[in-house]
Amino acid sequence: MLQIASYETFADGKVIFEEGSNGDWIYVIEEGEVEISRKTAAGRAVIEVLKAGDIFGEIAYISKTPRSATATAKGTAVVGIVDRSFFDNEFNALSADFQKLLTTVTLRLRKTTEKLLEMMQQKG
Repeated sequence: MLQIASYETFADGKVIFEEGSNGDWIYVIEEGEVEISRKTAAGRAVIEVLKAGDIFGEIAYISKTPRSATATAKGTAVVGIVDRSFFDNEFNALSADFQKLLTTVTLRLRKTTEKLLEMMQQKG
């Protein structure tokens, strides 16, 4: 179970984090929904709408890269912010090989998402 450092409530339409910003935190939705979207040539593409219990922000945090998408509250959303030291301790307790595996999978997921969005833009 993830340890939560604090909780924040976001009003409908409030941006939790912007695409391109630093990935300093991982979040867990406690109540409500969060829309994950990306900037495109045509405007904004919704990738997914997350619900209570879902985790987001992990890709940028684990891969130590800028956020690949924007997270916006849909309706009122209450999110828990995962305790950094807890997550870092858990991650650092893994073997170096397993840390590398998780980081590689995270980067590959990010790259795949980007390619899918490119393909969607070409079709649209």
